[in-house]
Amino acid sequence: MQEQENIALVQRLYAAFSTGDIQTILNNASPNAEWVNYGPPTIPYAGNFTGRVAAFFKAIDESTAGGKVIADKFIAQGDNVVSIARYTANVRNTGAKIDTPVAHIFTVRDGKVTSWVGFSDSAAVAAAHTGAAAAMKR
Repeated sequence: MQEQENIALVQRLYAAFSTGDIQTILNNASPNAEWVNYGPPTIPYAGNFTGRVAAFFKAIDESTAGGKVIADKFIAQGDNVVSIARYTANVRNTGAKIDTPVAHIFTVRDGKVTSWVGFSDSAAVAAAHTGAAAAMKR
């Protein structure tokens, strides 16, 4: 039963993200949660945001618009939930669209996210942020 509750929590967090309700995410994350998004420094929200989850979402908000995560698979075991999804957004300073597959690994303890690790096609995300995405399509 715990695994289904953890999946339901992750689904609520994705719904909150898609509507810009970051406070719901912060309310459901431990204050010192591990928060790591793999990617190069050209992606403003890549890196280690452990204990600084609000800064992660601020970086997303300042650099992109219309962000959504559409998950189609959830795999849960014990405290861990893995989601396979798609992340879409528009980069504010380049106008490029991000549309990448993602995998997210959540650890949930006592109803709170204590760890989140994100993986994506970081080369495509970086290209969207640097303006190289348009050049790649030519």
